[in-house]
Amino acid sequence: MNKIKLLLCLLIVSVLSSFATPPLEPGKTIPSIALTDLNGKSINSLDLVKDGKITVLSFWATWCVPCKVELNTLSDNYTDLQKKYNAKVVAISIDDSRSSTKVKPYADAQRWDFSVLLDINQDFKRALNIQSVPFTILLDQTGKIAYTHSGYVEGDEVILEEEIGKLSK
Repeated sequence: MNKIKLLLCLLIVSVLSSFATPPLEPGKTIPSIALTDLNGKSINSLDLVKDGKITVLSFWATWCVPCKVELNTLSDNYTDLQKKYNAKVVAISIDDSRSSTKVKPYADAQRWDFSVLLDINQDFKRALNIQSVPFTILLDQTGKIAYTHSGYVEGDEVILEEEIGKLSK
């Protein structure tokens, strides 16, 4: 009986994993998903990469302390990233409809110079198979995924800048 249960469990896991979204892979492009800016205007995710710049997508939420620390660190270094590497940062909030009203006041209070977008239904997050925030995706000048990172600890911004530097050569 135990062998049957084990085989059944393995079969279920196998079937369910075949429906899972594949993980992010370098060289892949991001999907086309509707996002919203802080003024309520709809923006397609593919429009984020049309300018040919190195792009950092930082997925975050107002309730996520490491997310806010990471974004403030990116903000502190943003002018240098723009000048040295022609890079830009886009912060994508995954706050839901209840907490999304906190995003604009928070971003305004932080005086971030980069774009802040909303993924209220988490469609973009799901399409990219992101499990938790903070989550960073680095896109090259053609919009292809070059690097990804989950979580944030002090010093991660140094590694991110090294990855950005590799793309700017």
